[in-house]
Amino acid sequence: MSSTSPTAGTDSEPAVSVRDVTKSYGGRRAVDGVSLDVRRGEFFGLLGPNGAGKSTLVEIMEGLRQADSGEVAVFGESPWPRNTGLLPRMGVQTQSSAFFVRLTVHEHLRTVAALFGADRAAVDSTLEAVGLGDRHDVRVDSLSGGQRQRLAIASALVHGPELIFLDEPTAALDPAGRRDLWEVLRGLKARGRTIVYTTHHLDEAEALCDRVGILVSGRLVVTDEPQRLIGTFGSGSRLLVPLGRIDEERAAALPGVDSVSVQGGHLVLETRATGRVLAALDPLTGLDGVQTRTPSLEDVYLDITTRQTDAPLASNNQEQQA
Repeated sequence: MSSTSPTAGTDSEPAVSVRDVTKSYGGRRAVDGVSLDVRRGEFFGLLGPNGAGKSTLVEIMEGLRQADSGEVAVFGESPWPRNTGLLPRMGVQTQSSAFFVRLTVHEHLRTVAALFGADRAAVDSTLEAVGLGDRHDVRVDSLSGGQRQRLAIASALVHGPELIFLDEPTAALDPAGRRDLWEVLRGLKARGRTIVYTTHHLDEAEALCDRVGILVSGRLVVTDEPQRLIGTFGSGSRLLVPLGRIDEERAAALPGVDSVSVQGGHLVLETRATGRVLAALDPLTGLDGVQTRTPSLEDVYLDITTRQTDAPLASNNQEQQA
């Protein structure tokens, strides 16, 4: 992959600017008045349930699909109608990437690289980076699903683009493959690349993204840094106490406990005063085997997406965009 680093900085023109974009299919509004900026050098995650409009919005940003209304700019230029001047600056991996299936892995990526003027060294280093360094001579139609996913990612990265769009890139990867890709993406960010990323793996978004936006029914309901979202919308901590240590009624009466439930082999105590509850619990049951679970981005995401029309979320999003 190219080592040239583009100019990054939060004060410069955004890499991607979206203003009041809409897109409908028949009578269904797939993207509903979305506005957002993706800063240069930023790792931006786009989250949402299936059918929320993520892929449609990303395709509009990429110039693969025309918006019904609104404005989109990539590096200050409109990506639609298809802007060939932007193509060398962008890398795109979609959920249904196309391959030259009768070529070998190396031949396929050499062909893609040649379209952008990238050299053979970039092909070799990119295959190594995505874990296909030992598959050079394997035909594409003989690859497993996970290996094809790696090749699709390599095809998006081989020419060293400034802006990279990845649509659920780890969907077909095993846990080890996911973590390997995380390191590749961290390296790209360290070199100043801008990454727009959709995923259903919330742990991934929390670990990698500078900011995330959550789409629900075509609307961008909230945009912020993962940890700030957790701090704002997190529901407090959970204490997992092995069953048999204390009954539900007594646990619910402990100072600082908001609610009690049974999950698996544990009594789960919800609280926003973890230290206070632990101090009360210790003399009664001891703390051996008691587990503390803090809120995660997944908890926040599930809370937000189940309250699709909650007015405070819309207000919060407007404040974030201001």
